[in-house]
Amino acid sequence: MKQTSRRNFIEKSAKAGVATLIALPSLNSLMAAGSNTKFPFSNNLKTGFDQQPLPYPYNALEPSIDAQTMDIHYNKHASAYSKNLKEAAVAEKVDMTKPLEDVLHKISKYSVKMRNNGGGHYNHELFWKSMGANANAKPTGKLLTAIEKDFGSLDEMKKQLTEAAKTRFGSGWAWLVFTKDKKLVAGSTPNQDNPLMDIAELKGFPLFGIDVWEHAYYLKYQNRRPDYIENFWKVLNWNYVAERFNSI
Repeated sequence: MKQTSRRNFIEKSAKAGVATLIALPSLNSLMAAGSNTKFPFSNNLKTGFDQQPLPYPYNALEPSIDAQTMDIHYNKHASAYSKNLKEAAVAEKVDMTKPLEDVLHKISKYSVKMRNNGGGHYNHELFWKSMGANANAKPTGKLLTAIEKDFGSLDEMKKQLTEAAKTRFGSGWAWLVFTKDKKLVAGSTPNQDNPLMDIAELKGFPLFGIDVWEHAYYLKYQNRRPDYIENFWKVLNWNYVAERFNSI
């Protein structure tokens, strides 16, 4: 009788162990899915390796951003990042059917060419979508509530992000970022780095970025970066920013 009870106990324990092992991958998957500061849930927010069509005419953002700048910026600068990124992806055997974000999260494992062009392509694809001809004057709903909670007011957020953009030495980007601590912060990164990268000074999920490379504004504003930044707020597409925020 004791031997039978002992056998039953061993069998039950073994089955429980197997069940636990089977359950672990599912648990890990749920935990990975819950890491929402790293990756958006919506498929339409993931970034591919090809340059997407500009979502509006070159002159749509005038007078804030002139048509000639948009044409050169999109067709010369941004297109080169996409081309060079795909060259790097082929050389480094990256699966281009998967989102670019997969590469950016572990960019330290890749070449400088991948870092510069992967960042450049991602940043510009986000930049175009973050602007619009009929932009709302301010955010609403959950996004506005979060901004007011973390910055005190919308004006304070704009002040901090404007300062980050103005004071970024040389070339780079200023960002509104949702961090792993579930807070909105303003900051900047150099060159074509962005907050998704594991080597970034500022980490988190970028809601939008301001391009402060001179090619983004020099034809119209020359050395007057602050004027360009001030006018950027007039074309910021808050609906798209809210879509990104609501995805996390």
